[in-house]
Amino acid sequence: MKHFGKKVTYKGVKFDSQKELDFFKKYLEHCKYRVEIHQRFQLLGKFPVCGYNMSGIAYTPDFVVYDQEGRMLHVYDVKTGLTSWLIDPAAKIRFKLFAWKHNLPVEVVVPRAHDFKMKMPGFTTSAMHDKHVHYDRHGNMKINKRNGQPVYDRYNVYRDINYSIHEIVGW
Repeated sequence: MKHFGKKVTYKGVKFDSQKELDFFKKYLEHCKYRVEIHQRFQLLGKFPVCGYNMSGIAYTPDFVVYDQEGRMLHVYDVKTGLTSWLIDPAAKIRFKLFAWKHNLPVEVVVPRAHDFKMKMPGFTTSAMHDKHVHYDRHGNMKINKRNGQPVYDRYNVYRDINYSIHEIVGW
């Protein structure tokens, strides 16, 4: 969210946006797990090409949640929405590289008043996400112009972080 959000500081920690801070305060600050904020992961080290070094690729998720044994439970990236306009292609590539290297998908989350939406971009099927009718900003149900059926979004909605990403993905 570095493109849109204004940085805020809370208890000496800098957050990239108010939405990111709100997600942290509501779901992560008092959870029973260890939470790392803006932990950097090297996805691809620098490598030589034609006698020159190409820079590597790193990814810094907003939050990484670890269990008591030190295993990663969740990797969260807070966004303002789940559309392809709000998740840029470079971020999607980093999400895929992270999932490939760490065998754990990145969960893109959008905090709302009483819950948060979550989606894992990059999968070839959206069947792992619940289907929700799409409403416009005025509260009107969006209807497909071709067939007259409601337009559906695919994402999951949660009220806390006590869910297993492994059960959703199926391993």
